[in-house]
Amino acid sequence: MLIRPFRRLLTRSTAVSHFHTFPPCLSSKRILQKFKLADIGEGITECEVIKWNVKELGTIQSFDPLCEVQSDKASVEITSPFDGVVKEILVKEGEVAKVGQGLCVIEVDEELSDSESAEPLEPASSDAPAPSPITSDSKSAEDATSRAEHIPEELCAPRRLHPMDPNYLPPSTPNVNPENVLAKPSVRHYARQSKVDLALLSGSGRDGRIEKKDIDAFLSLKGSSVSVDSSAAPPAQAEQDVVVELGRTRYGMWKAMTQSLEIPHFGYSTSLDLTSLHSLLPTLNSHIPEHFNPSKSTSLPINPSALHPAPSPPPVPESAQFTRLTYLPILLKTLAKAMMAWPVLRSSITPGSANGGGKPTLTIRPHADIAIALSTTTGLYTPVIPRADTHSIYSLSSQLKHLSFLGRQVPCALTMNEMPKRGATVTVSNVGAIGDGEYAHPVLVPGGGVAIVAIGRARWVWDVSKSDRGERRLKVGVSWSADHRVLEGAELAAFVESWRAYVEAPERLIGEGI
Repeated sequence: MLIRPFRRLLTRSTAVSHFHTFPPCLSSKRILQKFKLADIGEGITECEVIKWNVKELGTIQSFDPLCEVQSDKASVEITSPFDGVVKEILVKEGEVAKVGQGLCVIEVDEELSDSESAEPLEPASSDAPAPSPITSDSKSAEDATSRAEHIPEELCAPRRLHPMDPNYLPPSTPNVNPENVLAKPSVRHYARQSKVDLALLSGSGRDGRIEKKDIDAFLSLKGSSVSVDSSAAPPAQAEQDVVVELGRTRYGMWKAMTQSLEIPHFGYSTSLDLTSLHSLLPTLNSHIPEHFNPSKSTSLPINPSALHPAPSPPPVPESAQFTRLTYLPILLKTLAKAMMAWPVLRSSITPGSANGGGKPTLTIRPHADIAIALSTTTGLYTPVIPRADTHSIYSLSSQLKHLSFLGRQVPCALTMNEMPKRGATVTVSNVGAIGDGEYAHPVLVPGGGVAIVAIGRARWVWDVSKSDRGERRLKVGVSWSADHRVLEGAELAAFVESWRAYVEAPERLIGEGI
C-alpha cells in the first residue's frame, strides 16, 4: 500500500514537466471509471447483485469489498480496483448484470488502470489549476517522448469485446451453448428439470432474458406437436388465473350435489330392445295430429262438422309444435305406464313428519310425475311433466319440445309452473342425445324423487341371446340410481322388467287404450 503512492510521487515530476507532450488521458485530472463485471468463472454469463457494500458518493479504497454477486455456481465478493468515490451505482440490488456490463462508476485521481473491468468515461471536473510546464534535461525529455508515443498506442488499441457486451456483434454462426443464454439460476434449474435446451428459446424478458413462462410455452407447443422457431418465436403472453363466481343455478346445483351424499344410492343397469319401436316409429311420424304439426294439415272433401261442431283440440303454442317423433316420448309413456303399476315409484319422501311420530313418511301420488334433466346455458334444471300417464305420445313430445324451448332462452324462461316445489318422483336424463355413451351413473338429490334413470345412445347390435344364428337388434342402455332407504334392489330390478315389457312390446299400448 505504501509503495504505490511513493512510486507515484517519484514519477509525477516527469509527467508534470512534460504535460504538454502527453495525451489528455495521462493528465492529473480526476476521471470517471466504469467498473465492469468481469468473467468470474467458466460458463458464467451473468450474475445477480445480492448486496452493495458501498453507497453512492461513498469513498472506497483499493481491495475494499465493493459488492457481492450470485451466479449459478457460487456467491462471489468483488473488490474495488481503485481508490476513489463511487459516483453512480448502475445495477441495483436484486438486478442481473451480464458479463461485461458496467456495475458502477468510480471517480479516481490516477492514471488509467490496466484492468479489463474498467474503462474511462470522461475527465471529472477539477478546480485545481493546470501545472505550468517545467523544462528538464534532454534525457528525461527523450524518455517522456518515448512513453508518450508508446502509451497512447496501447490505450487506443481496439480491445476484443466480451460476448455479453451490448456492442458485441455475434459471428455468422450462432452460438447454441445453453450456458451462453440469458437466464436466472432458478430458470436454468427449471429448464434442466424439464429437459429443455435454453438455446432453442427466445426470451421475453429484459434484454432477451429467458423467463420461466417461456419454458412453459415451449413445453405446451412441444406437447401439441407444433414446431418452434427460436429465432422468430413471439414472446409468450402472460397468462393469469381467472376467478369466476358460481351463478345462482350452479350454486344451487353445488348445494344439491353436496346434499346428495346423504342418500345411499343403489345402481342398476341394463339394456332395452327398441327394434319394435323402430318399426312403429315411421307410422307414428306419418300421423302426427295437425295441431302438433300444422304443416301437414289437409282439407277433407267432407266437412266432419256439418251436423254438429266437432270438438277442437287445445291450442298448441308454436314452441310446442314438432314435425318428427323420437324414441324419448315413447319411453316416457311406457315408463309412466310401469309407474302406475308400482306405487313405490310414485312416492315422495317426507322426512320427520309429525303425523308419523317423528319418523319419515312416504306420500303416494295418484299419477306419474316425471322430471326431465335439462341442460341450459345457465345450468341444470329439472322441469316436471305432471300426470305423464294421462298424456299421449304426441302430447309428451309436445311437452318436451316446449320445455326445451324455454330452457334455451337467455335468461332461462323456465318458471315455477314448469318446476313446481313438490317436484317429481322419477327423473329421466337423456344423456344419449349429447354423448356417445351407453351407460352412466346418475346422482339422486334430496327432493328429486326416489329414482333417476339415464338413457344412453341406441345402437344396432348382433344379438345371439334368443337364437344361435343371432339377429340384428336396436338396443339402448339404461342406468338407474335409486334411494336405497326406500327401494330395495329386487324392487327396482322388477320395476325395470315391467318397463321393459311395455318398451319391447309396444302393441300393449293399443290393447290398453294408450
